[in-house]
Amino acid sequence: MEKLYADVIIDISHEKLDRPFQYRIPEEMRSILEEGQCVSVPFGSGNRLRKGYVVAVKDTPDWDVEKIKEIAGIVPQGVSIEENQIRLAAFLKKNYGSTMIQAMKTVLPARQSVRPLENRSIKLLADEVQGRELLETCRKKHQPARARLLEELLRFQSLPYPLVTGKLHISPSTIKALEKQGVLAVEKESRYRNPVRLQAHRDERKTLSGEQARIVDTVLKDFDDGRTGVYLIHGITGSGKTEVYMRLIEEILRRGRQAIVLIPEIALTYQTLVRFYSRFGEQVSVLNSSLSLGEKYDQCQRARKGEIQIIIGPRSALFTPFPHIGLIVMDEEHESSYKSESSPKYHARETAQEIARMHGASLVLGSATPSLESYYRARKGEYRLFTLKQRLTGGSLPDVSVVDLREELRQGNHSVFSRKLQGLIEDRLQKKQQIMLFLNRRGYAGFISCRACGHVMKCPNCDVALSEHKGGRLICHYCGHVEPAVRTCPQCGSGYISGFRAGTQQIEDRLKELYPEAVVLRMDADTTRNKDSYERILSAFAAGEADILIGTQMIVKGHDFPNVTLVGVLAADLSLSAGDYRAGERTFALLTQAVGRAGRGNLPGEAVIQTYQPEHYSVTHAAAQDYEGFYEEEILYRELLRYPPVCHMMAVQIFAAEEARGAELAGELAALAGDYADMAEDLTKRLLVIGPAPAAIGKLYNIFRFVFYVKYEKYDKLVEIKDALEEKAAVLFSSKETLQIDFNPVNAF
Repeated sequence: MEKLYADVIIDISHEKLDRPFQYRIPEEMRSILEEGQCVSVPFGSGNRLRKGYVVAVKDTPDWDVEKIKEIAGIVPQGVSIEENQIRLAAFLKKNYGSTMIQAMKTVLPARQSVRPLENRSIKLLADEVQGRELLETCRKKHQPARARLLEELLRFQSLPYPLVTGKLHISPSTIKALEKQGVLAVEKESRYRNPVRLQAHRDERKTLSGEQARIVDTVLKDFDDGRTGVYLIHGITGSGKTEVYMRLIEEILRRGRQAIVLIPEIALTYQTLVRFYSRFGEQVSVLNSSLSLGEKYDQCQRARKGEIQIIIGPRSALFTPFPHIGLIVMDEEHESSYKSESSPKYHARETAQEIARMHGASLVLGSATPSLESYYRARKGEYRLFTLKQRLTGGSLPDVSVVDLREELRQGNHSVFSRKLQGLIEDRLQKKQQIMLFLNRRGYAGFISCRACGHVMKCPNCDVALSEHKGGRLICHYCGHVEPAVRTCPQCGSGYISGFRAGTQQIEDRLKELYPEAVVLRMDADTTRNKDSYERILSAFAAGEADILIGTQMIVKGHDFPNVTLVGVLAADLSLSAGDYRAGERTFALLTQAVGRAGRGNLPGEAVIQTYQPEHYSVTHAAAQDYEGFYEEEILYRELLRYPPVCHMMAVQIFAAEEARGAELAGELAALAGDYADMAEDLTKRLLVIGPAPAAIGKLYNIFRFVFYVKYEKYDKLVEIKDALEEKAAVLFSSKETLQIDFNPVNAF
């Protein structure tokens, strides 16, 4: 059906994004006007032509047609930062499913009424003679404040405004009075908030190995020849990937371009920033969620004006408004945190590829354990694959022992630490070497269950297990519901009800009992809530102020501590029990990254993996640091069950206030998706619809959740189905129901 009307955003600052205006599309534009295009429209009572951006095209009006004005024209696409951002928002909306408004709010830098910072100073305008005359007049008229100010200005000519109002005790009204007389002027100079507080010290460039030099030379030659593409660096832990990134950035900056360095989590920001700041100084800044709104806005302004050339941060740093991006680096590219969990549910990897295409930039992906998606594409020739097999940070890969916890239990060891790990901890403490202990869980304890009947204490609002915290409280980590701990089972009355105690705090308490002389630091979601907590904990451990660092997965990614010679992985296979097809891949990556933290200096390293499933291929290949062996087994599993990356998968989520209504809507939408299946196609390649069914968490915040999945080899076909489902939902859904689409989800629903 022909599109006749367009919703247009006039001002693309964040606070104005929810105010589109509707215009009629002229007949000659109806076949060519698309979302994201820049148009010229008459605006206001004077019909002054303003530039705007199309965020929706429709076949029916939302207003009285007599009052709807007509679009004046399409503005030719230029290369302005704003136009690139709108084009990117249109890409997100099309490929990931969201409204154009949601996509624009994701892409555009936050403005949100941030007040600019200013340095104000007071400058004397009168000459020496006039100033002296005025000073005498003020004294005669008993105007001590004016006289005091004039005395200082005659001495220094210019004074900081805070000094005048503070130490000199001069009121703003006195300053304004003299300003009106033309005696002085208040000068304002804007200044930016800078979140980087580091002492500059130059880092010497390291000599590249042959493997490293080949990567740098290849990427730069392609860039200079206009053949920019995607490059995957598969390098073992400590193989010098960061030095490759820095050498590439150095050369890209020489060519007048900017660089974005993506890291998976805020926890990695400090150490990464220190390394890059040591090499590039004040050309570097950061963008992440720990910054204030003012700091975020100012970094975007500094990038826009060319005051910084390199930005470091998690996936949102992708949208830094650099005018001439030349390189995007995505370190630890396998991490699931690169996928957004809110609409639009974009993946940083594909989004970075689109940004690189728009700017004529190169995209470099790096990991010791590449995602199956990236390695699969590299094997198919879509990405250029490089390998770094030599450890350059010093030392060699650690010796790895796998301990069967079932056997430990049979031999009477009920401790969370195996006998081998305890012996190695004692050895390292005596040698004054450092230890890292990794547990992929948070909090003091896990779920509370009855060993007699199996009843689990759950949140009444969210249908998830409550967690036991100190102080005798059971807490829901989703909605914050709190209730007192129980001593007897509410289901069967048994007293055999307790928590699964495998939290980092409990590990810390046990360590202090076993090794009272050891200094222990804990790093998890509970100890890193404050703005500078990551930096404080990591700096203390790097400085040797602690013997043992315990943490969740944030401690095993990218950190480099030369004195760490022992890594213990506790309950290594907890993640294997997740109801998620990526469980094996995640476990392998976590174990490989954890093991790789040991022996990065001159001292040899050792790692202990404690597990109840020592025979699982994720565990055995991680212990051997054998990525290729793991990939071959895992990709076979994905091929058999048609999971990504072999097949694309779209998760369709339905949220409803009433359970029956949610189930009904899920059924109707799943049936619509099923209509797209081509029955003539080979059964092994045919479009599949799985479900619908209640989501893994069936109720959250008193909202019922349903999900179904659509699998197909062709991504464009899934986008077509997504569009059809959104159109159907616009007709069927009330204000109490919501539809969300997630392409190739990284978490189970």
